[in-house]
Order: sequence, then C-alpha cells, then structure tokens
Amino acid sequence: MTQPAHLTRRFFLQTSAAGVATAAAGVPAFAARDVNFQLSWLHSVQFGGSYIAANKGYWSDLGLNVSLSQGGPNAPVEPPVVSGAALVGISAADYTAAAVAQGAPFKIIAVAMQKNPFAIASLASNPVNTPDDLVGKRIGMAVANTPVLQALCTLNNVDINDIEIVPTQYDPAPLVIGQVDCLLCWETDLPVAMTVQGVDNTTMLMADHGYALHSQTYITTEDTLANRRADLVALLKGEVMGWNDYLTDTDAAAALTVEMFPDAGLDLEAQKLQAARQVPLMFSDLTEESGFGWFTDHTVASNIETLALLGQDVPADLWDRSLLEEVHG
Repeated sequence: MTQPAHLTRRFFLQTSAAGVATAAAGVPAFAARDVNFQLSWLHSVQFGGSYIAANKGYWSDLGLNVSLSQGGPNAPVEPPVVSGAALVGISAADYTAAAVAQGAPFKIIAVAMQKNPFAIASLASNPVNTPDDLVGKRIGMAVANTPVLQALCTLNNVDINDIEIVPTQYDPAPLVIGQVDCLLCWETDLPVAMTVQGVDNTTMLMADHGYALHSQTYITTEDTLANRRADLVALLKGEVMGWNDYLTDTDAAAALTVEMFPDAGLDLEAQKLQAARQVPLMFSDLTEESGFGWFTDHTVASNIETLALLGQDVPADLWDRSLLEEVHG
C-alpha cells in the first residue's frame, strides 16, 4: 500500500564515464561512490523504477553504489537529506515548501508524479465524478487535510460548507460499509485495495480539476547541488533508465518489487494494479517530449498557485531544472 495523503501520509503506517571506459578496457575501474537515496515511504512498486535501476546495474555502471532507504511513519525524508546522510530524498512540493519555510536549504531537482495522486474515491453505485458532485455528500478524511479539500473547492467554485466532513482513519472501510459517500485518498492505494477486494469503485483525480501539486519529487540541498553535482546527475540518469523500463512492463516492475522485498507483505496482484495506475500520473506528453522527471516554468507556476491556496508562499527558484537538462541533454 502506498502512503496516504498529505499531512496524514506519514502518520499512517505514516557520471562516471571514465570508470566505465577503464573497466571495459580491462583496467580496474575506480571504486563506486556510496550514496544513500531516501525514499518517502515503505517499499512498494511506488518506487519500482528505482528498484529496476538497482537490479539492472544502471547505477553501478555510472559509478554509484546506491542504498535505497525506505521511509515510513518513523523515517521522515527531510532530516537525512538536510544532514547530508542522503544524497537525494523523495518528497512532495508542499512538504518541501513547508521545510524551506522553516529554513531548510532544499531544491526540487526532478518530478516523478506529473499529476498529483490525490483523488476522491466513491462507490460506482454512487459516484463522485466532478467537484460539483461533492455537494451534499459525506466525505471521509483526516481533518488535517481540510486545506486540500478547500483548495479543490476554491478552484471549482464549490462551497465547502455544503460538504459534510467525517473524520476517518485512512482505510476504505467507512466507504464500503456506507458511513461516508466518498473518501479523500491517493489514486494508487485505497481504490486499489477496494478493487482487489472486489468492491466496484471509481475515482475523481483532483489534478484533473485544477489541483496542481508535484508529488514524488526529488529533493537535495543547495550544498549537495553545488558540491556533488556529478553524483546527482548519475543518480538521476539511473532513475530515468529505470523508470523508462518500468513504463515498458509494469507487471515486471511489480514482480521485481515483490521479489526484492519478500518480507514487506506485498500482494502481487495489488502491486500490479498499483503499478499500472501510476503510469498516467508519472508519464505524460511532457515527459514523452522532454524526458522522465521533467518540469517547466508553466508547471511550476501552476504549483505555486495551488500552494498559495494551501497557505504557502513559494518562490519559483525552489525548483532547479539544471540537472535534468544535463541528464536529458
């Protein structure tokens, strides 16, 4: 299961070309550089492209020995990145903006999820297909996520007072048993759980209704950006290759995830479904044209507008595209 949404997601569950050339010539290559890559949550196919990069040796070919550290309720992303214990971490634009407001020297250097995974899930027999359909409905969610719902309402001229917010745990049960009419959740977790259980459900992706917020973003510090640029480029190159492979066969990515983490309690069919549902969030016309992880001044501006609705004033230079420009040429 992927991490849940926004403020509750941590609470729940919560280039070395020279070295390659010398190795090819039969001369011992330089020792690979050890780097730590801090993931945002527990191991699952959410990070499938990274597992492929490790499994196929893409990073080692680029001179890196990458450790993939899982996150979780007791393993926040930001501290190891700030301290330099992790070269890069996986975060989200709102988390990074909040950390920068507290003085953290972060930069967003790539964006895995082009579309935010927040969704409104409902039963197919009583669907929520548009924001207007929320009027008169009971929505199950963490109260801490009220600013997210308010932002969606503001963007779509819906009065949030016309929606009944029912505080719930991050679980599909309240919807399945009829305590609520819909849930605020990630597109890739609770709906997947319901589908695997045979519950006919539908989702309304908030990104399709103006909620522009980069998720599964790659963050590093200004110091790391200045002093370990070659390692950052190599890490991103491996990521790009891994995620491009993921796109060609999501079932294989799911199978690899389950194989690599046999003690994580992962269900293969659920991982396959999650892997497929991630594709339209992570790959788009933009990534097809410019490459995995890409973002533009326009997408940054849209993020800044959404962050303003969440009460966060963010400068455009929080995002730095220079590494991607090197990676994608």
